[in-house]
Amino acid sequence: MKNIASYIASRYLISKKGSTAVTFITWLAVGAMGVAVTAMFVIISVFSGLEDFNKDLVKDLHADLTIKSKSGKTINNIPEILSTLKNNQDISHFSRLIEEKIYITFNGKGDIAYLRGVDSVYTQVNPIQKNVVYGSYPSFRFNDEVLLETSLDMRLSIPVDSTQSTATLYMPKPGKGLINKEEDIYNKKNIFVSGLFSGKDQLNNYIIAPIGLSEELLNLPKNSAYSIVLKLKNPEKANSVKEELLNSLGKSVTISTKGEENAAFWKMINTEKLFIYLIFGLVIFITTFNLAGAIIILQLDKREQARSLVSLGFPLSHLRRTYFYTGLLIVFAGIVSGLIIGTALCLFQVYTGSFKVVEDLPFPVKIEWKNYLIVSATAAGFGVLISWVFSKISKGYITKT
Repeated sequence: MKNIASYIASRYLISKKGSTAVTFITWLAVGAMGVAVTAMFVIISVFSGLEDFNKDLVKDLHADLTIKSKSGKTINNIPEILSTLKNNQDISHFSRLIEEKIYITFNGKGDIAYLRGVDSVYTQVNPIQKNVVYGSYPSFRFNDEVLLETSLDMRLSIPVDSTQSTATLYMPKPGKGLINKEEDIYNKKNIFVSGLFSGKDQLNNYIIAPIGLSEELLNLPKNSAYSIVLKLKNPEKANSVKEELLNSLGKSVTISTKGEENAAFWKMINTEKLFIYLIFGLVIFITTFNLAGAIIILQLDKREQARSLVSLGFPLSHLRRTYFYTGLLIVFAGIVSGLIIGTALCLFQVYTGSFKVVEDLPFPVKIEWKNYLIVSATAAGFGVLISWVFSKISKGYITKT
């Protein structure tokens, strides 16, 4: 009987004979399901691509581990901390950082920027020298040699690699009492730009400078640091290395992983992805009502055949199963066709980049197996529910004239 129910269901779907209206409604339901599945698969694949794109943007923004002071900006006991880090076999490189807001002027134009003072090992932790688009990375032989972010340089028009054209950095001085002269307000230093780097929207308005320059502007002693960034030999061990360092360094510091430093950013990305999934899940749910319409039209059109089958001893439960199987076949056909079309569209975008965010940036797309599972499970879940609900016909409906 089960085989008969599935056979009849398949004939309802693929038979060329019968009511034109039933055939039209049935394949309309397949097409609607296919379009909804295609749209959801493409959008989720785009978000997977955007996730990788954003990972690439922020991968150098934070290190594998970042050590900061629990109280105040400046880290205490730096010699002891550096000694501990040197003896840890899981750490590949580490670098001291001092980062503060600063005012920069050149030729009558000024802007607020971020001064990131780094030591000579910084490029081993964050290969920012790879993002230099013009000029060169500072040699660290002089404290007044800096690397400037491109958009900041465009606004200020500071010549690159010109010792004759220097900009000026102003750092406000903390303190109390009356101001008697200009030097009481701020520290200032002249700098020259050795090169420009692309901030990738994450390090906009940044100035990368030797840490000695930051120490001078902030009146800090040598070998000071606001944070110490670490590169691990195996980034997957970040959490275990973090716990080990917390035990050895004590409670005077806090240690955060790259994921924790980027927590707000990834929370925003995941929230957007969740809302997109819910929206397209709702679209698929609404689309499944075409499936309900197809099952109802089929029941009306095949009512006489159903009465004959019941008269011949075909159980009502198996007749219900027939309509249920018909709904499942419609859902299956819609999911398969939708995934095939969606995959084709994604591959087309991957290889051609025809659809662009801006002129030089195509929409990133990444095809993942989990996307197939998510879309299939969503469509199948709603499809099975609707098929089951609308296949529950009563015996009175079949027998009444």
